[in-house]
Amino acid sequence: MRRVTETQATAHRLDRPRRQRLATIGKLLVLAGLSTPTFSQTLSAESPFHQTSSPFAADGTSPEEPPAQPESQIPESLIPEHKAEPFDPNQMGGTPNASTDEALEKNADWQPLDAAAMSEMLRRSLDTIGVSPEQIGLSADQFLTDVRQEDSEPLTAWVRAIALQVDAVNEMMARGDDQLLELATRLDPSGPDYASIESMPPEMRAAVRTWIGRELVRGRFYDEALPIFAEVDPSISPDAAALLFYRGVCYHSLLKATEALADLRTLLQHKEEIPVRYARTAEMMIADIKPLKEDSLDEISRLMTDVTRRLDLGRADEPTQQREQEIIDKLTKLIDKIEKQQQQQQQQQQQQQSGEQGGTPKNGQSRPMEDSRIAGANGQGDVERKNASDKNGWGNLPPAERQESLQQISRDLPTHYREAIEAYFRKLATQQQ
Repeated sequence: MRRVTETQATAHRLDRPRRQRLATIGKLLVLAGLSTPTFSQTLSAESPFHQTSSPFAADGTSPEEPPAQPESQIPESLIPEHKAEPFDPNQMGGTPNASTDEALEKNADWQPLDAAAMSEMLRRSLDTIGVSPEQIGLSADQFLTDVRQEDSEPLTAWVRAIALQVDAVNEMMARGDDQLLELATRLDPSGPDYASIESMPPEMRAAVRTWIGRELVRGRFYDEALPIFAEVDPSISPDAAALLFYRGVCYHSLLKATEALADLRTLLQHKEEIPVRYARTAEMMIADIKPLKEDSLDEISRLMTDVTRRLDLGRADEPTQQREQEIIDKLTKLIDKIEKQQQQQQQQQQQQQSGEQGGTPKNGQSRPMEDSRIAGANGQGDVERKNASDKNGWGNLPPAERQESLQQISRDLPTHYREAIEAYFRKLATQQQ
């Protein structure tokens, strides 16, 4: 009996450090799980747009994990200390830090919402500003009707549903019809509508700014549109696809290649879920602006197109003049570069010609002549005398042949050269007669 008691006591003492090692291993497992794609997907699934239950049970254990054993029992699967090996996070699906950052960044990105999800976001936003449940239901029903039955654009229907309950948004939409530029000015930080916009919930503010920016882009007012929705976060926007697309169009038109590529590539992360017109146009814009190089003839041509757009809109202000001066500076720089290249080519050709005329090559090198004399003058210098008479009757061609010759000679010349050539041949024919 005494031996049995001692054995149980010894097992209990041995069990304590093993439990501590188990706790340490458990912490390492949790840390390793943070770097796995599965855990990243779990974090993404708990975002506001994807309300799902936690994959873990309420008691903190996995559904497949067996019930915890009493502390007095030794786990059967415990590896003896002398057989233990260093823990490798990669065995649990761990990835390098760079891949971890990419996975977390991707899962923290925007998600496209369908009509039902946008309706729920609308309800939450209106509830935040204290709208009654009856009015919230009215706006939500109106939104769904516009999208599903009237085939309205989701962003327009969402903002219109807000306008039913918020007077400031209703006034902004009214100005958007015929006072669009004035609306952009009123949203300036010093404008009268700036405070009312900033006091709205984030989702509502993002939707209104995206709608106004979209209308300005459609009117080709890119300079006014960019400050309005440049800082809007796609992750909180009810229609992030519209935000990324129209902001990408704005950046593309203003030749901001880096920003345009960032927005358009982010948009194409959900290529299969966004409207087809967004995806196709985004791909074309990426292919168009990606090879753009600074100070190239292509960039100068695009700047000229931008100046044409500004002048079409009646803009002859300082920004337009700055664009024009930028075009002149880039053209001057490009011309200087081309002239410098031509000078270098001419110098190289002259050096090659002087090397060929300087003497007979020897061992791959040219050597100049020691004395100034005529090189290689061994012949008598007699040449055959050419008969420059008019025995062939030049100038007395038949009219048809003379007319054909005149056309061939003066084909690429201006009209007055043609007249001068005809007068010359008439005079030549008269003198020979």
